[in-house]
Amino acid sequence: MTPWIITGITVTVVYFLDVWENKYIKSIFDWVPAILLVYLIPAAVSYVLGLDFSQEKIHDYSKDFFIPLAIVTVMGSLSLGQLKAIGYKPIVLFVAGSFFIALFPIIFVMGFSETTLVAETLSMNGFWKGIPPIVGSWIGGSTSQLVLKELVECPEAIFLSVLVMDNILVNVWTILMFQGIKNSNRLNLWFKITDKGIPEEIREEKQKPMAVWITVVILLAVVFVTNYFVESFVGKVVLLSIVGLALGNFVPRWNFKFSLKAGAILILVVMAILGLKLRFDTLGFDVSFFGFLVVWLFGHFIFMVLIAKLMNINMAWVPIASMANVGGIATAPAVTAAYEKKWMPHAIVLAILSMATGTFWGMLTIYFLKVTVGS
Repeated sequence: MTPWIITGITVTVVYFLDVWENKYIKSIFDWVPAILLVYLIPAAVSYVLGLDFSQEKIHDYSKDFFIPLAIVTVMGSLSLGQLKAIGYKPIVLFVAGSFFIALFPIIFVMGFSETTLVAETLSMNGFWKGIPPIVGSWIGGSTSQLVLKELVECPEAIFLSVLVMDNILVNVWTILMFQGIKNSNRLNLWFKITDKGIPEEIREEKQKPMAVWITVVILLAVVFVTNYFVESFVGKVVLLSIVGLALGNFVPRWNFKFSLKAGAILILVVMAILGLKLRFDTLGFDVSFFGFLVVWLFGHFIFMVLIAKLMNINMAWVPIASMANVGGIATAPAVTAAYEKKWMPHAIVLAILSMATGTFWGMLTIYFLKVTVGS
């Protein structure tokens, strides 16, 4: 069985199961998301068959084609014009949450450099390379996570360990944010917040979007031209991000819906290909590192609560902004609906903004981590 067949079958099966409106299947995907499942299945198949696909050419295709295509499609789904409808305060709150996620590990490492966690787990055992993919996952989602994994050259064993811990935390965090947003009015009274937080209505695009095939041709052309002229992977990431934003905001009748859907499928493809490299016998779960992630995530929430108090922002925006950062395009509007369904489009826009900026926050984290921990 070739790696292409394994990847194709995995992505197809998981994708259709994920969109299947079956309550039992949905309950499974609530705890084991599609992105983790497509990563584990190829690894399991390789393990059962006793095959090693870690050196196959498919990985070169993924880095040169699938990842760049995922970047430009996701970035192309962000409409900057829609950000105006949200107002500047929720966006500032959201950016503050991203800021904490990206820079807290640096502050922690500098302040606790003599501890076993920093000196051994992060430095000697190399777990610091698992931090940027987490930053990418929490702020930007799967696309940023994968890009940052490649940029920091995170080992597969650490990456899987990070994925498992990240999955546990995000699921628990989503439940907490569902409960938290329901108590937003109590927090508003407690902190004496007077802001009602009702944003303007987001207006739907009335023009018919361009045909899917034209969108596909443009996206493919951008990737092929970029690959031809740019060799550096980092250079490709930056250029494709800028081009993606330009496509989504300056090309008339750009197909935002298709761009976002295509990006989601491409992410599954990339994760399935990465799963071909995974070896289960190298998996580890570091308790101290998991504890660090818990402190990191709760610190992010407390920091945003303080910012919301300082700016007099409705406390409902704190869990919304947190889920836009940590959860993403699906969970942010879901949590928002528990408070005010009319706010759901605004949560989606924040989540897309998160997807568009996660890689750059992660690159900042990588730079400072290399200075403080890495070599």
